[in-house]
Amino acid sequence: MGWGRVISSLALVFAATGSALAQPAAPREYSQQFLVQGSSFHGVHGLAFNKDDQLFAGSVVGQTLYRVQVDTGEVDRIIDPPMGMADDIAFADDGTMAWTAFLLGKVYIRRPNGKTIEVAHGMGGPNSLAFGKDGRLFVSEVFIGDALYEIDLKNADKPDFKPFPRSELRRVADKLGGLNGFEIHKDDGFLYGPLWFKGEIVKVNLETGAVEVIAEGFKTPAAANIDPQNRDNVYVVDTGTGGIWSVSLTSKAKRLVASMKPGLDNLAFDSRGRLFVSSMTDNGIYLVDKQTGAYKTIVEGKLAVPADIAVVTEGGRDVVHVADVFSYRTVDGQTGVVHDVIRVHGETHAYPLGISVGTKHVLLTSWFSNTVEKVDRKTGKLVATLGEFAAPVDALEMADGSLYVAELATANLVKVSADGKTRTIVAKELRGPVAMAQGPGDSIYITEIAAGAVVLIEPATRTRRVVADGLAGPEGIAVGPGGRLYVAEVGQKRVVAIDPATGAKTVIASNLDIGLPAFPGGPPGLVPTGVAVGAGGVVYVSSDIRNTLYKLVPPAR
Repeated sequence: MGWGRVISSLALVFAATGSALAQPAAPREYSQQFLVQGSSFHGVHGLAFNKDDQLFAGSVVGQTLYRVQVDTGEVDRIIDPPMGMADDIAFADDGTMAWTAFLLGKVYIRRPNGKTIEVAHGMGGPNSLAFGKDGRLFVSEVFIGDALYEIDLKNADKPDFKPFPRSELRRVADKLGGLNGFEIHKDDGFLYGPLWFKGEIVKVNLETGAVEVIAEGFKTPAAANIDPQNRDNVYVVDTGTGGIWSVSLTSKAKRLVASMKPGLDNLAFDSRGRLFVSSMTDNGIYLVDKQTGAYKTIVEGKLAVPADIAVVTEGGRDVVHVADVFSYRTVDGQTGVVHDVIRVHGETHAYPLGISVGTKHVLLTSWFSNTVEKVDRKTGKLVATLGEFAAPVDALEMADGSLYVAELATANLVKVSADGKTRTIVAKELRGPVAMAQGPGDSIYITEIAAGAVVLIEPATRTRRVVADGLAGPEGIAVGPGGRLYVAEVGQKRVVAIDPATGAKTVIASNLDIGLPAFPGGPPGLVPTGVAVGAGGVVYVSSDIRNTLYKLVPPAR
């Protein structure tokens, strides 16, 4: 090889090496930490023991039915989404399990051989159910409807069986006042249960629908079950106070058995007469001593169903504000310590899914309750509830006290005056809005899940601009230091940073456990994945699958 050829070859090598060195390195992703310990459920509701003393629990938001080992706290998934959406569970003497799929409007049964059958559909919030001693199945509607029905199961195993529409069910009674978790007495055949909206425990004749008040004076009674060791006693959980009561069916005397936190939802007795209660707010199941009122935790979560989040940084310390569906909580960004601010059914009856922190108020938004709640930042007290929205998903408070509310059902962005009296549509035809963040001036960023885009709305001129598109399921959004946007791209299980000027995207975290599945007919962002950024650049992300918060720390420069 001549010198000329060698030099030429070396020149090519150096050129190639130089070209490689000139290529910018791929951006490093942020390090991922879990700020809060996760939990199994997504709000735990119905409880029931089968004949083998196995405990089953249901979750509406999680759309899953679970089996719980009461000695170890181990949790197994038995029926997956969306069919497993169990607000209540009941077992027949032959081992048939029945449950109510609340948001689907359906009722299912599963035979001992494992065959699952849909037995009713088109119901308005099927809530509680129970078998009579003769195997008849009774189901109540609460919140979306208000009635008690009987479902005829005698032909359910035939190949040509079709589930009953509500119009073909026998209606036992209606306009009851919210007949929630009930039980049918094995001795007298009457139904005993709570009226959620009336604060009463009642006895219902299943043939005539006649109602007799047994006890009253409860705040929000959620469930009532007969004590198998003393069938004259019915035990009641009051979700509004956290109280557990015993009521004598003969004397109608009430006794406070235990005092727990608000948010209790259901109860069940095992064959030994031991009492177990569920808490939707704490993702918990507890064993309660009927004599002393002491209780033992079987399983519990720090967060219930974390949805949208916001961060306030004061003195270099991040505090994460969490819309936790069954509560409004804050989390210390350093230690992960969780603090209750408002518990649903204690101080409020709305279910927060969107959250933002303004100058004076924290705003809690709920598409389920159709409300926007204003919470005083200093006191943590609920000061106003604004209703009559059309599936609101998020809200922002401006400096002058006015609010902007994104409505999923109308696809509108609505401005609400500071006094709450005037509402004006400032943008229409939003394509599946999920979350908002304040942009420069009074402009507003909105994620549109149906369009896979982030848009910037200028309310003053009623104009919009697409900031970024081509996103897979954008949900939570936050503005970080320097105006950079951070978006939860749930369809890709990641968070991307977006340059608002160019729309350029950079992945900062991948393979995140985010994105609970939506149910058929439900909002596309069932539980919005929240994103928030601290003043120091740390990014927080809610994990609705693990029931925790991610803390994403930028790589060292």
